[in-house]
Amino acid sequence: MNTKVYDMKWKESGTATLNKDVFGVEVNEDLIHRALVLQLANARVAIAHTKTRGERRGSTRKIYRQKGTGRARMGSNRSPIRKKGWVAFGPRNDRNFTLTMNRKERQKALFCVLSAKVTAKSLVVVKKLEMKEAKTKTMNTIMTALPLGKTTLIALAEKNENVERSISNLKTVKYVQSAYLNMADLLKYETLVLTEDSLNQLNALSA
Repeated sequence: MNTKVYDMKWKESGTATLNKDVFGVEVNEDLIHRALVLQLANARVAIAHTKTRGERRGSTRKIYRQKGTGRARMGSNRSPIRKKGWVAFGPRNDRNFTLTMNRKERQKALFCVLSAKVTAKSLVVVKKLEMKEAKTKTMNTIMTALPLGKTTLIALAEKNENVERSISNLKTVKYVQSAYLNMADLLKYETLVLTEDSLNQLNALSA
């Protein structure tokens, strides 16, 4: 599999090879969904917290006798139906949302999304993406010249501070290193931009 390579002015500068084991696999939507749920669940931080019956302060004395008052039966002041009582079935910050998934399954899900990008013609390969200084205006000019969708994810092989700072003020563009490509970003952003170096890194994943 081959794809065109462009320079930063949207001119063809050659072709690059796409590993069919990475960019040409059959798309498995169920696997992609599982990998996305895994990522979102493992990133979840439980903050909301309510007290149980044992944690709520107060006497355990029965408020009034069981019969003869004409009122409903009532236990202690810590009952969940009374003001300042404990919360029944409330959220707890010690809840574990962690999920697990085999490494090969996670990798296969990544390959499925990359293959879907190729099929949808949403993958753009550029020879390199370098900037002498961090300027949002210059980066916006480059993004306008390339055949991109409404939202763009740029994956570089190595950290590039000038590119990262230039992109930070563009609402529809995000920068990430190719080693940290993830399901949430790939599914959220319409177009994926790779450099030749980052493409080589991805091609080597199936080795």
